[in-house]
Amino acid sequence: MILDRQTFEYDNRVLIEKVKIGTPFKYEAIFENSGCFIYYKDRAPKLMSANQNVQVNSQEAVLLKCGNHFLEILKETDNEEVEAMVVHLYPEILKKLYAKELPSLIEKNDCNEQSEIVVSKEVISRFIESLEFYFENPLLINDDLLELKIKELILLLIQSKNVCSIHELISDLYSTRSVQVKKVIDLHRYSNLGLDEFAKLCNLSLSSFKREFKKAFNDTPHNYITEQKLKRAKELLSITEMPVSEIAYGVGFNDPLYFTRIFKKKIGNSPTEYRNNTTV
Repeated sequence: MILDRQTFEYDNRVLIEKVKIGTPFKYEAIFENSGCFIYYKDRAPKLMSANQNVQVNSQEAVLLKCGNHFLEILKETDNEEVEAMVVHLYPEILKKLYAKELPSLIEKNDCNEQSEIVVSKEVISRFIESLEFYFENPLLINDDLLELKIKELILLLIQSKNVCSIHELISDLYSTRSVQVKKVIDLHRYSNLGLDEFAKLCNLSLSSFKREFKKAFNDTPHNYITEQKLKRAKELLSITEMPVSEIAYGVGFNDPLYFTRIFKKKIGNSPTEYRNNTTV
């Protein structure tokens, strides 16, 4: 749940925002025609997208490319608040600020290696401090300052060796995207995502997602994903001493009791019985 939100607008769109979030929290971030830079002050989420499944650390930032993303922060203590600073990167604004300068700058760099999505907190901390200052003194903000902050962010990302991330972002802004259903499923098969959320990560309607899933796996999404989760759970029960509830969460079930019921229905024994039988 978003507890508080402050924003700076540019061309009638939110360009920079500061938000306070109550946990637990799952946020569906859709950036069909824009990118997004997000910095987390104290705690950071698990990031799930068509190409990423990673835990971000506190006081670090992520650069989200165009597409659909899910950000999930689990609750650790009562009344917990998480603070984030968000900068939206719209292609129209980047084109206005840079004309041909940014693409030519990016093209000079070799981006054969996979880019890092996490931005160094040492490099970005002063930039975040400057945004904090303006949120404390909002009357100082105008369009000229907002343009400078966007340019500053782009230059900091490039200088912090994230030029390939910038390259990928700009490429996304200037081109269409395709997502492979199989790649998304393989990456997130143990995540707590529903079919609607899987479809969104694939940029497909639910009916189209089910149709493409059938082509890729020759099975229904619900049956295949459940089977994969139970297969992984059986492995963990056999080779680890992890509690059943922890295994349930680890393979993508949000309710250990439901996991136990499904496990017994599909496997024939409860998770505890299965563990006892395989470790004898």
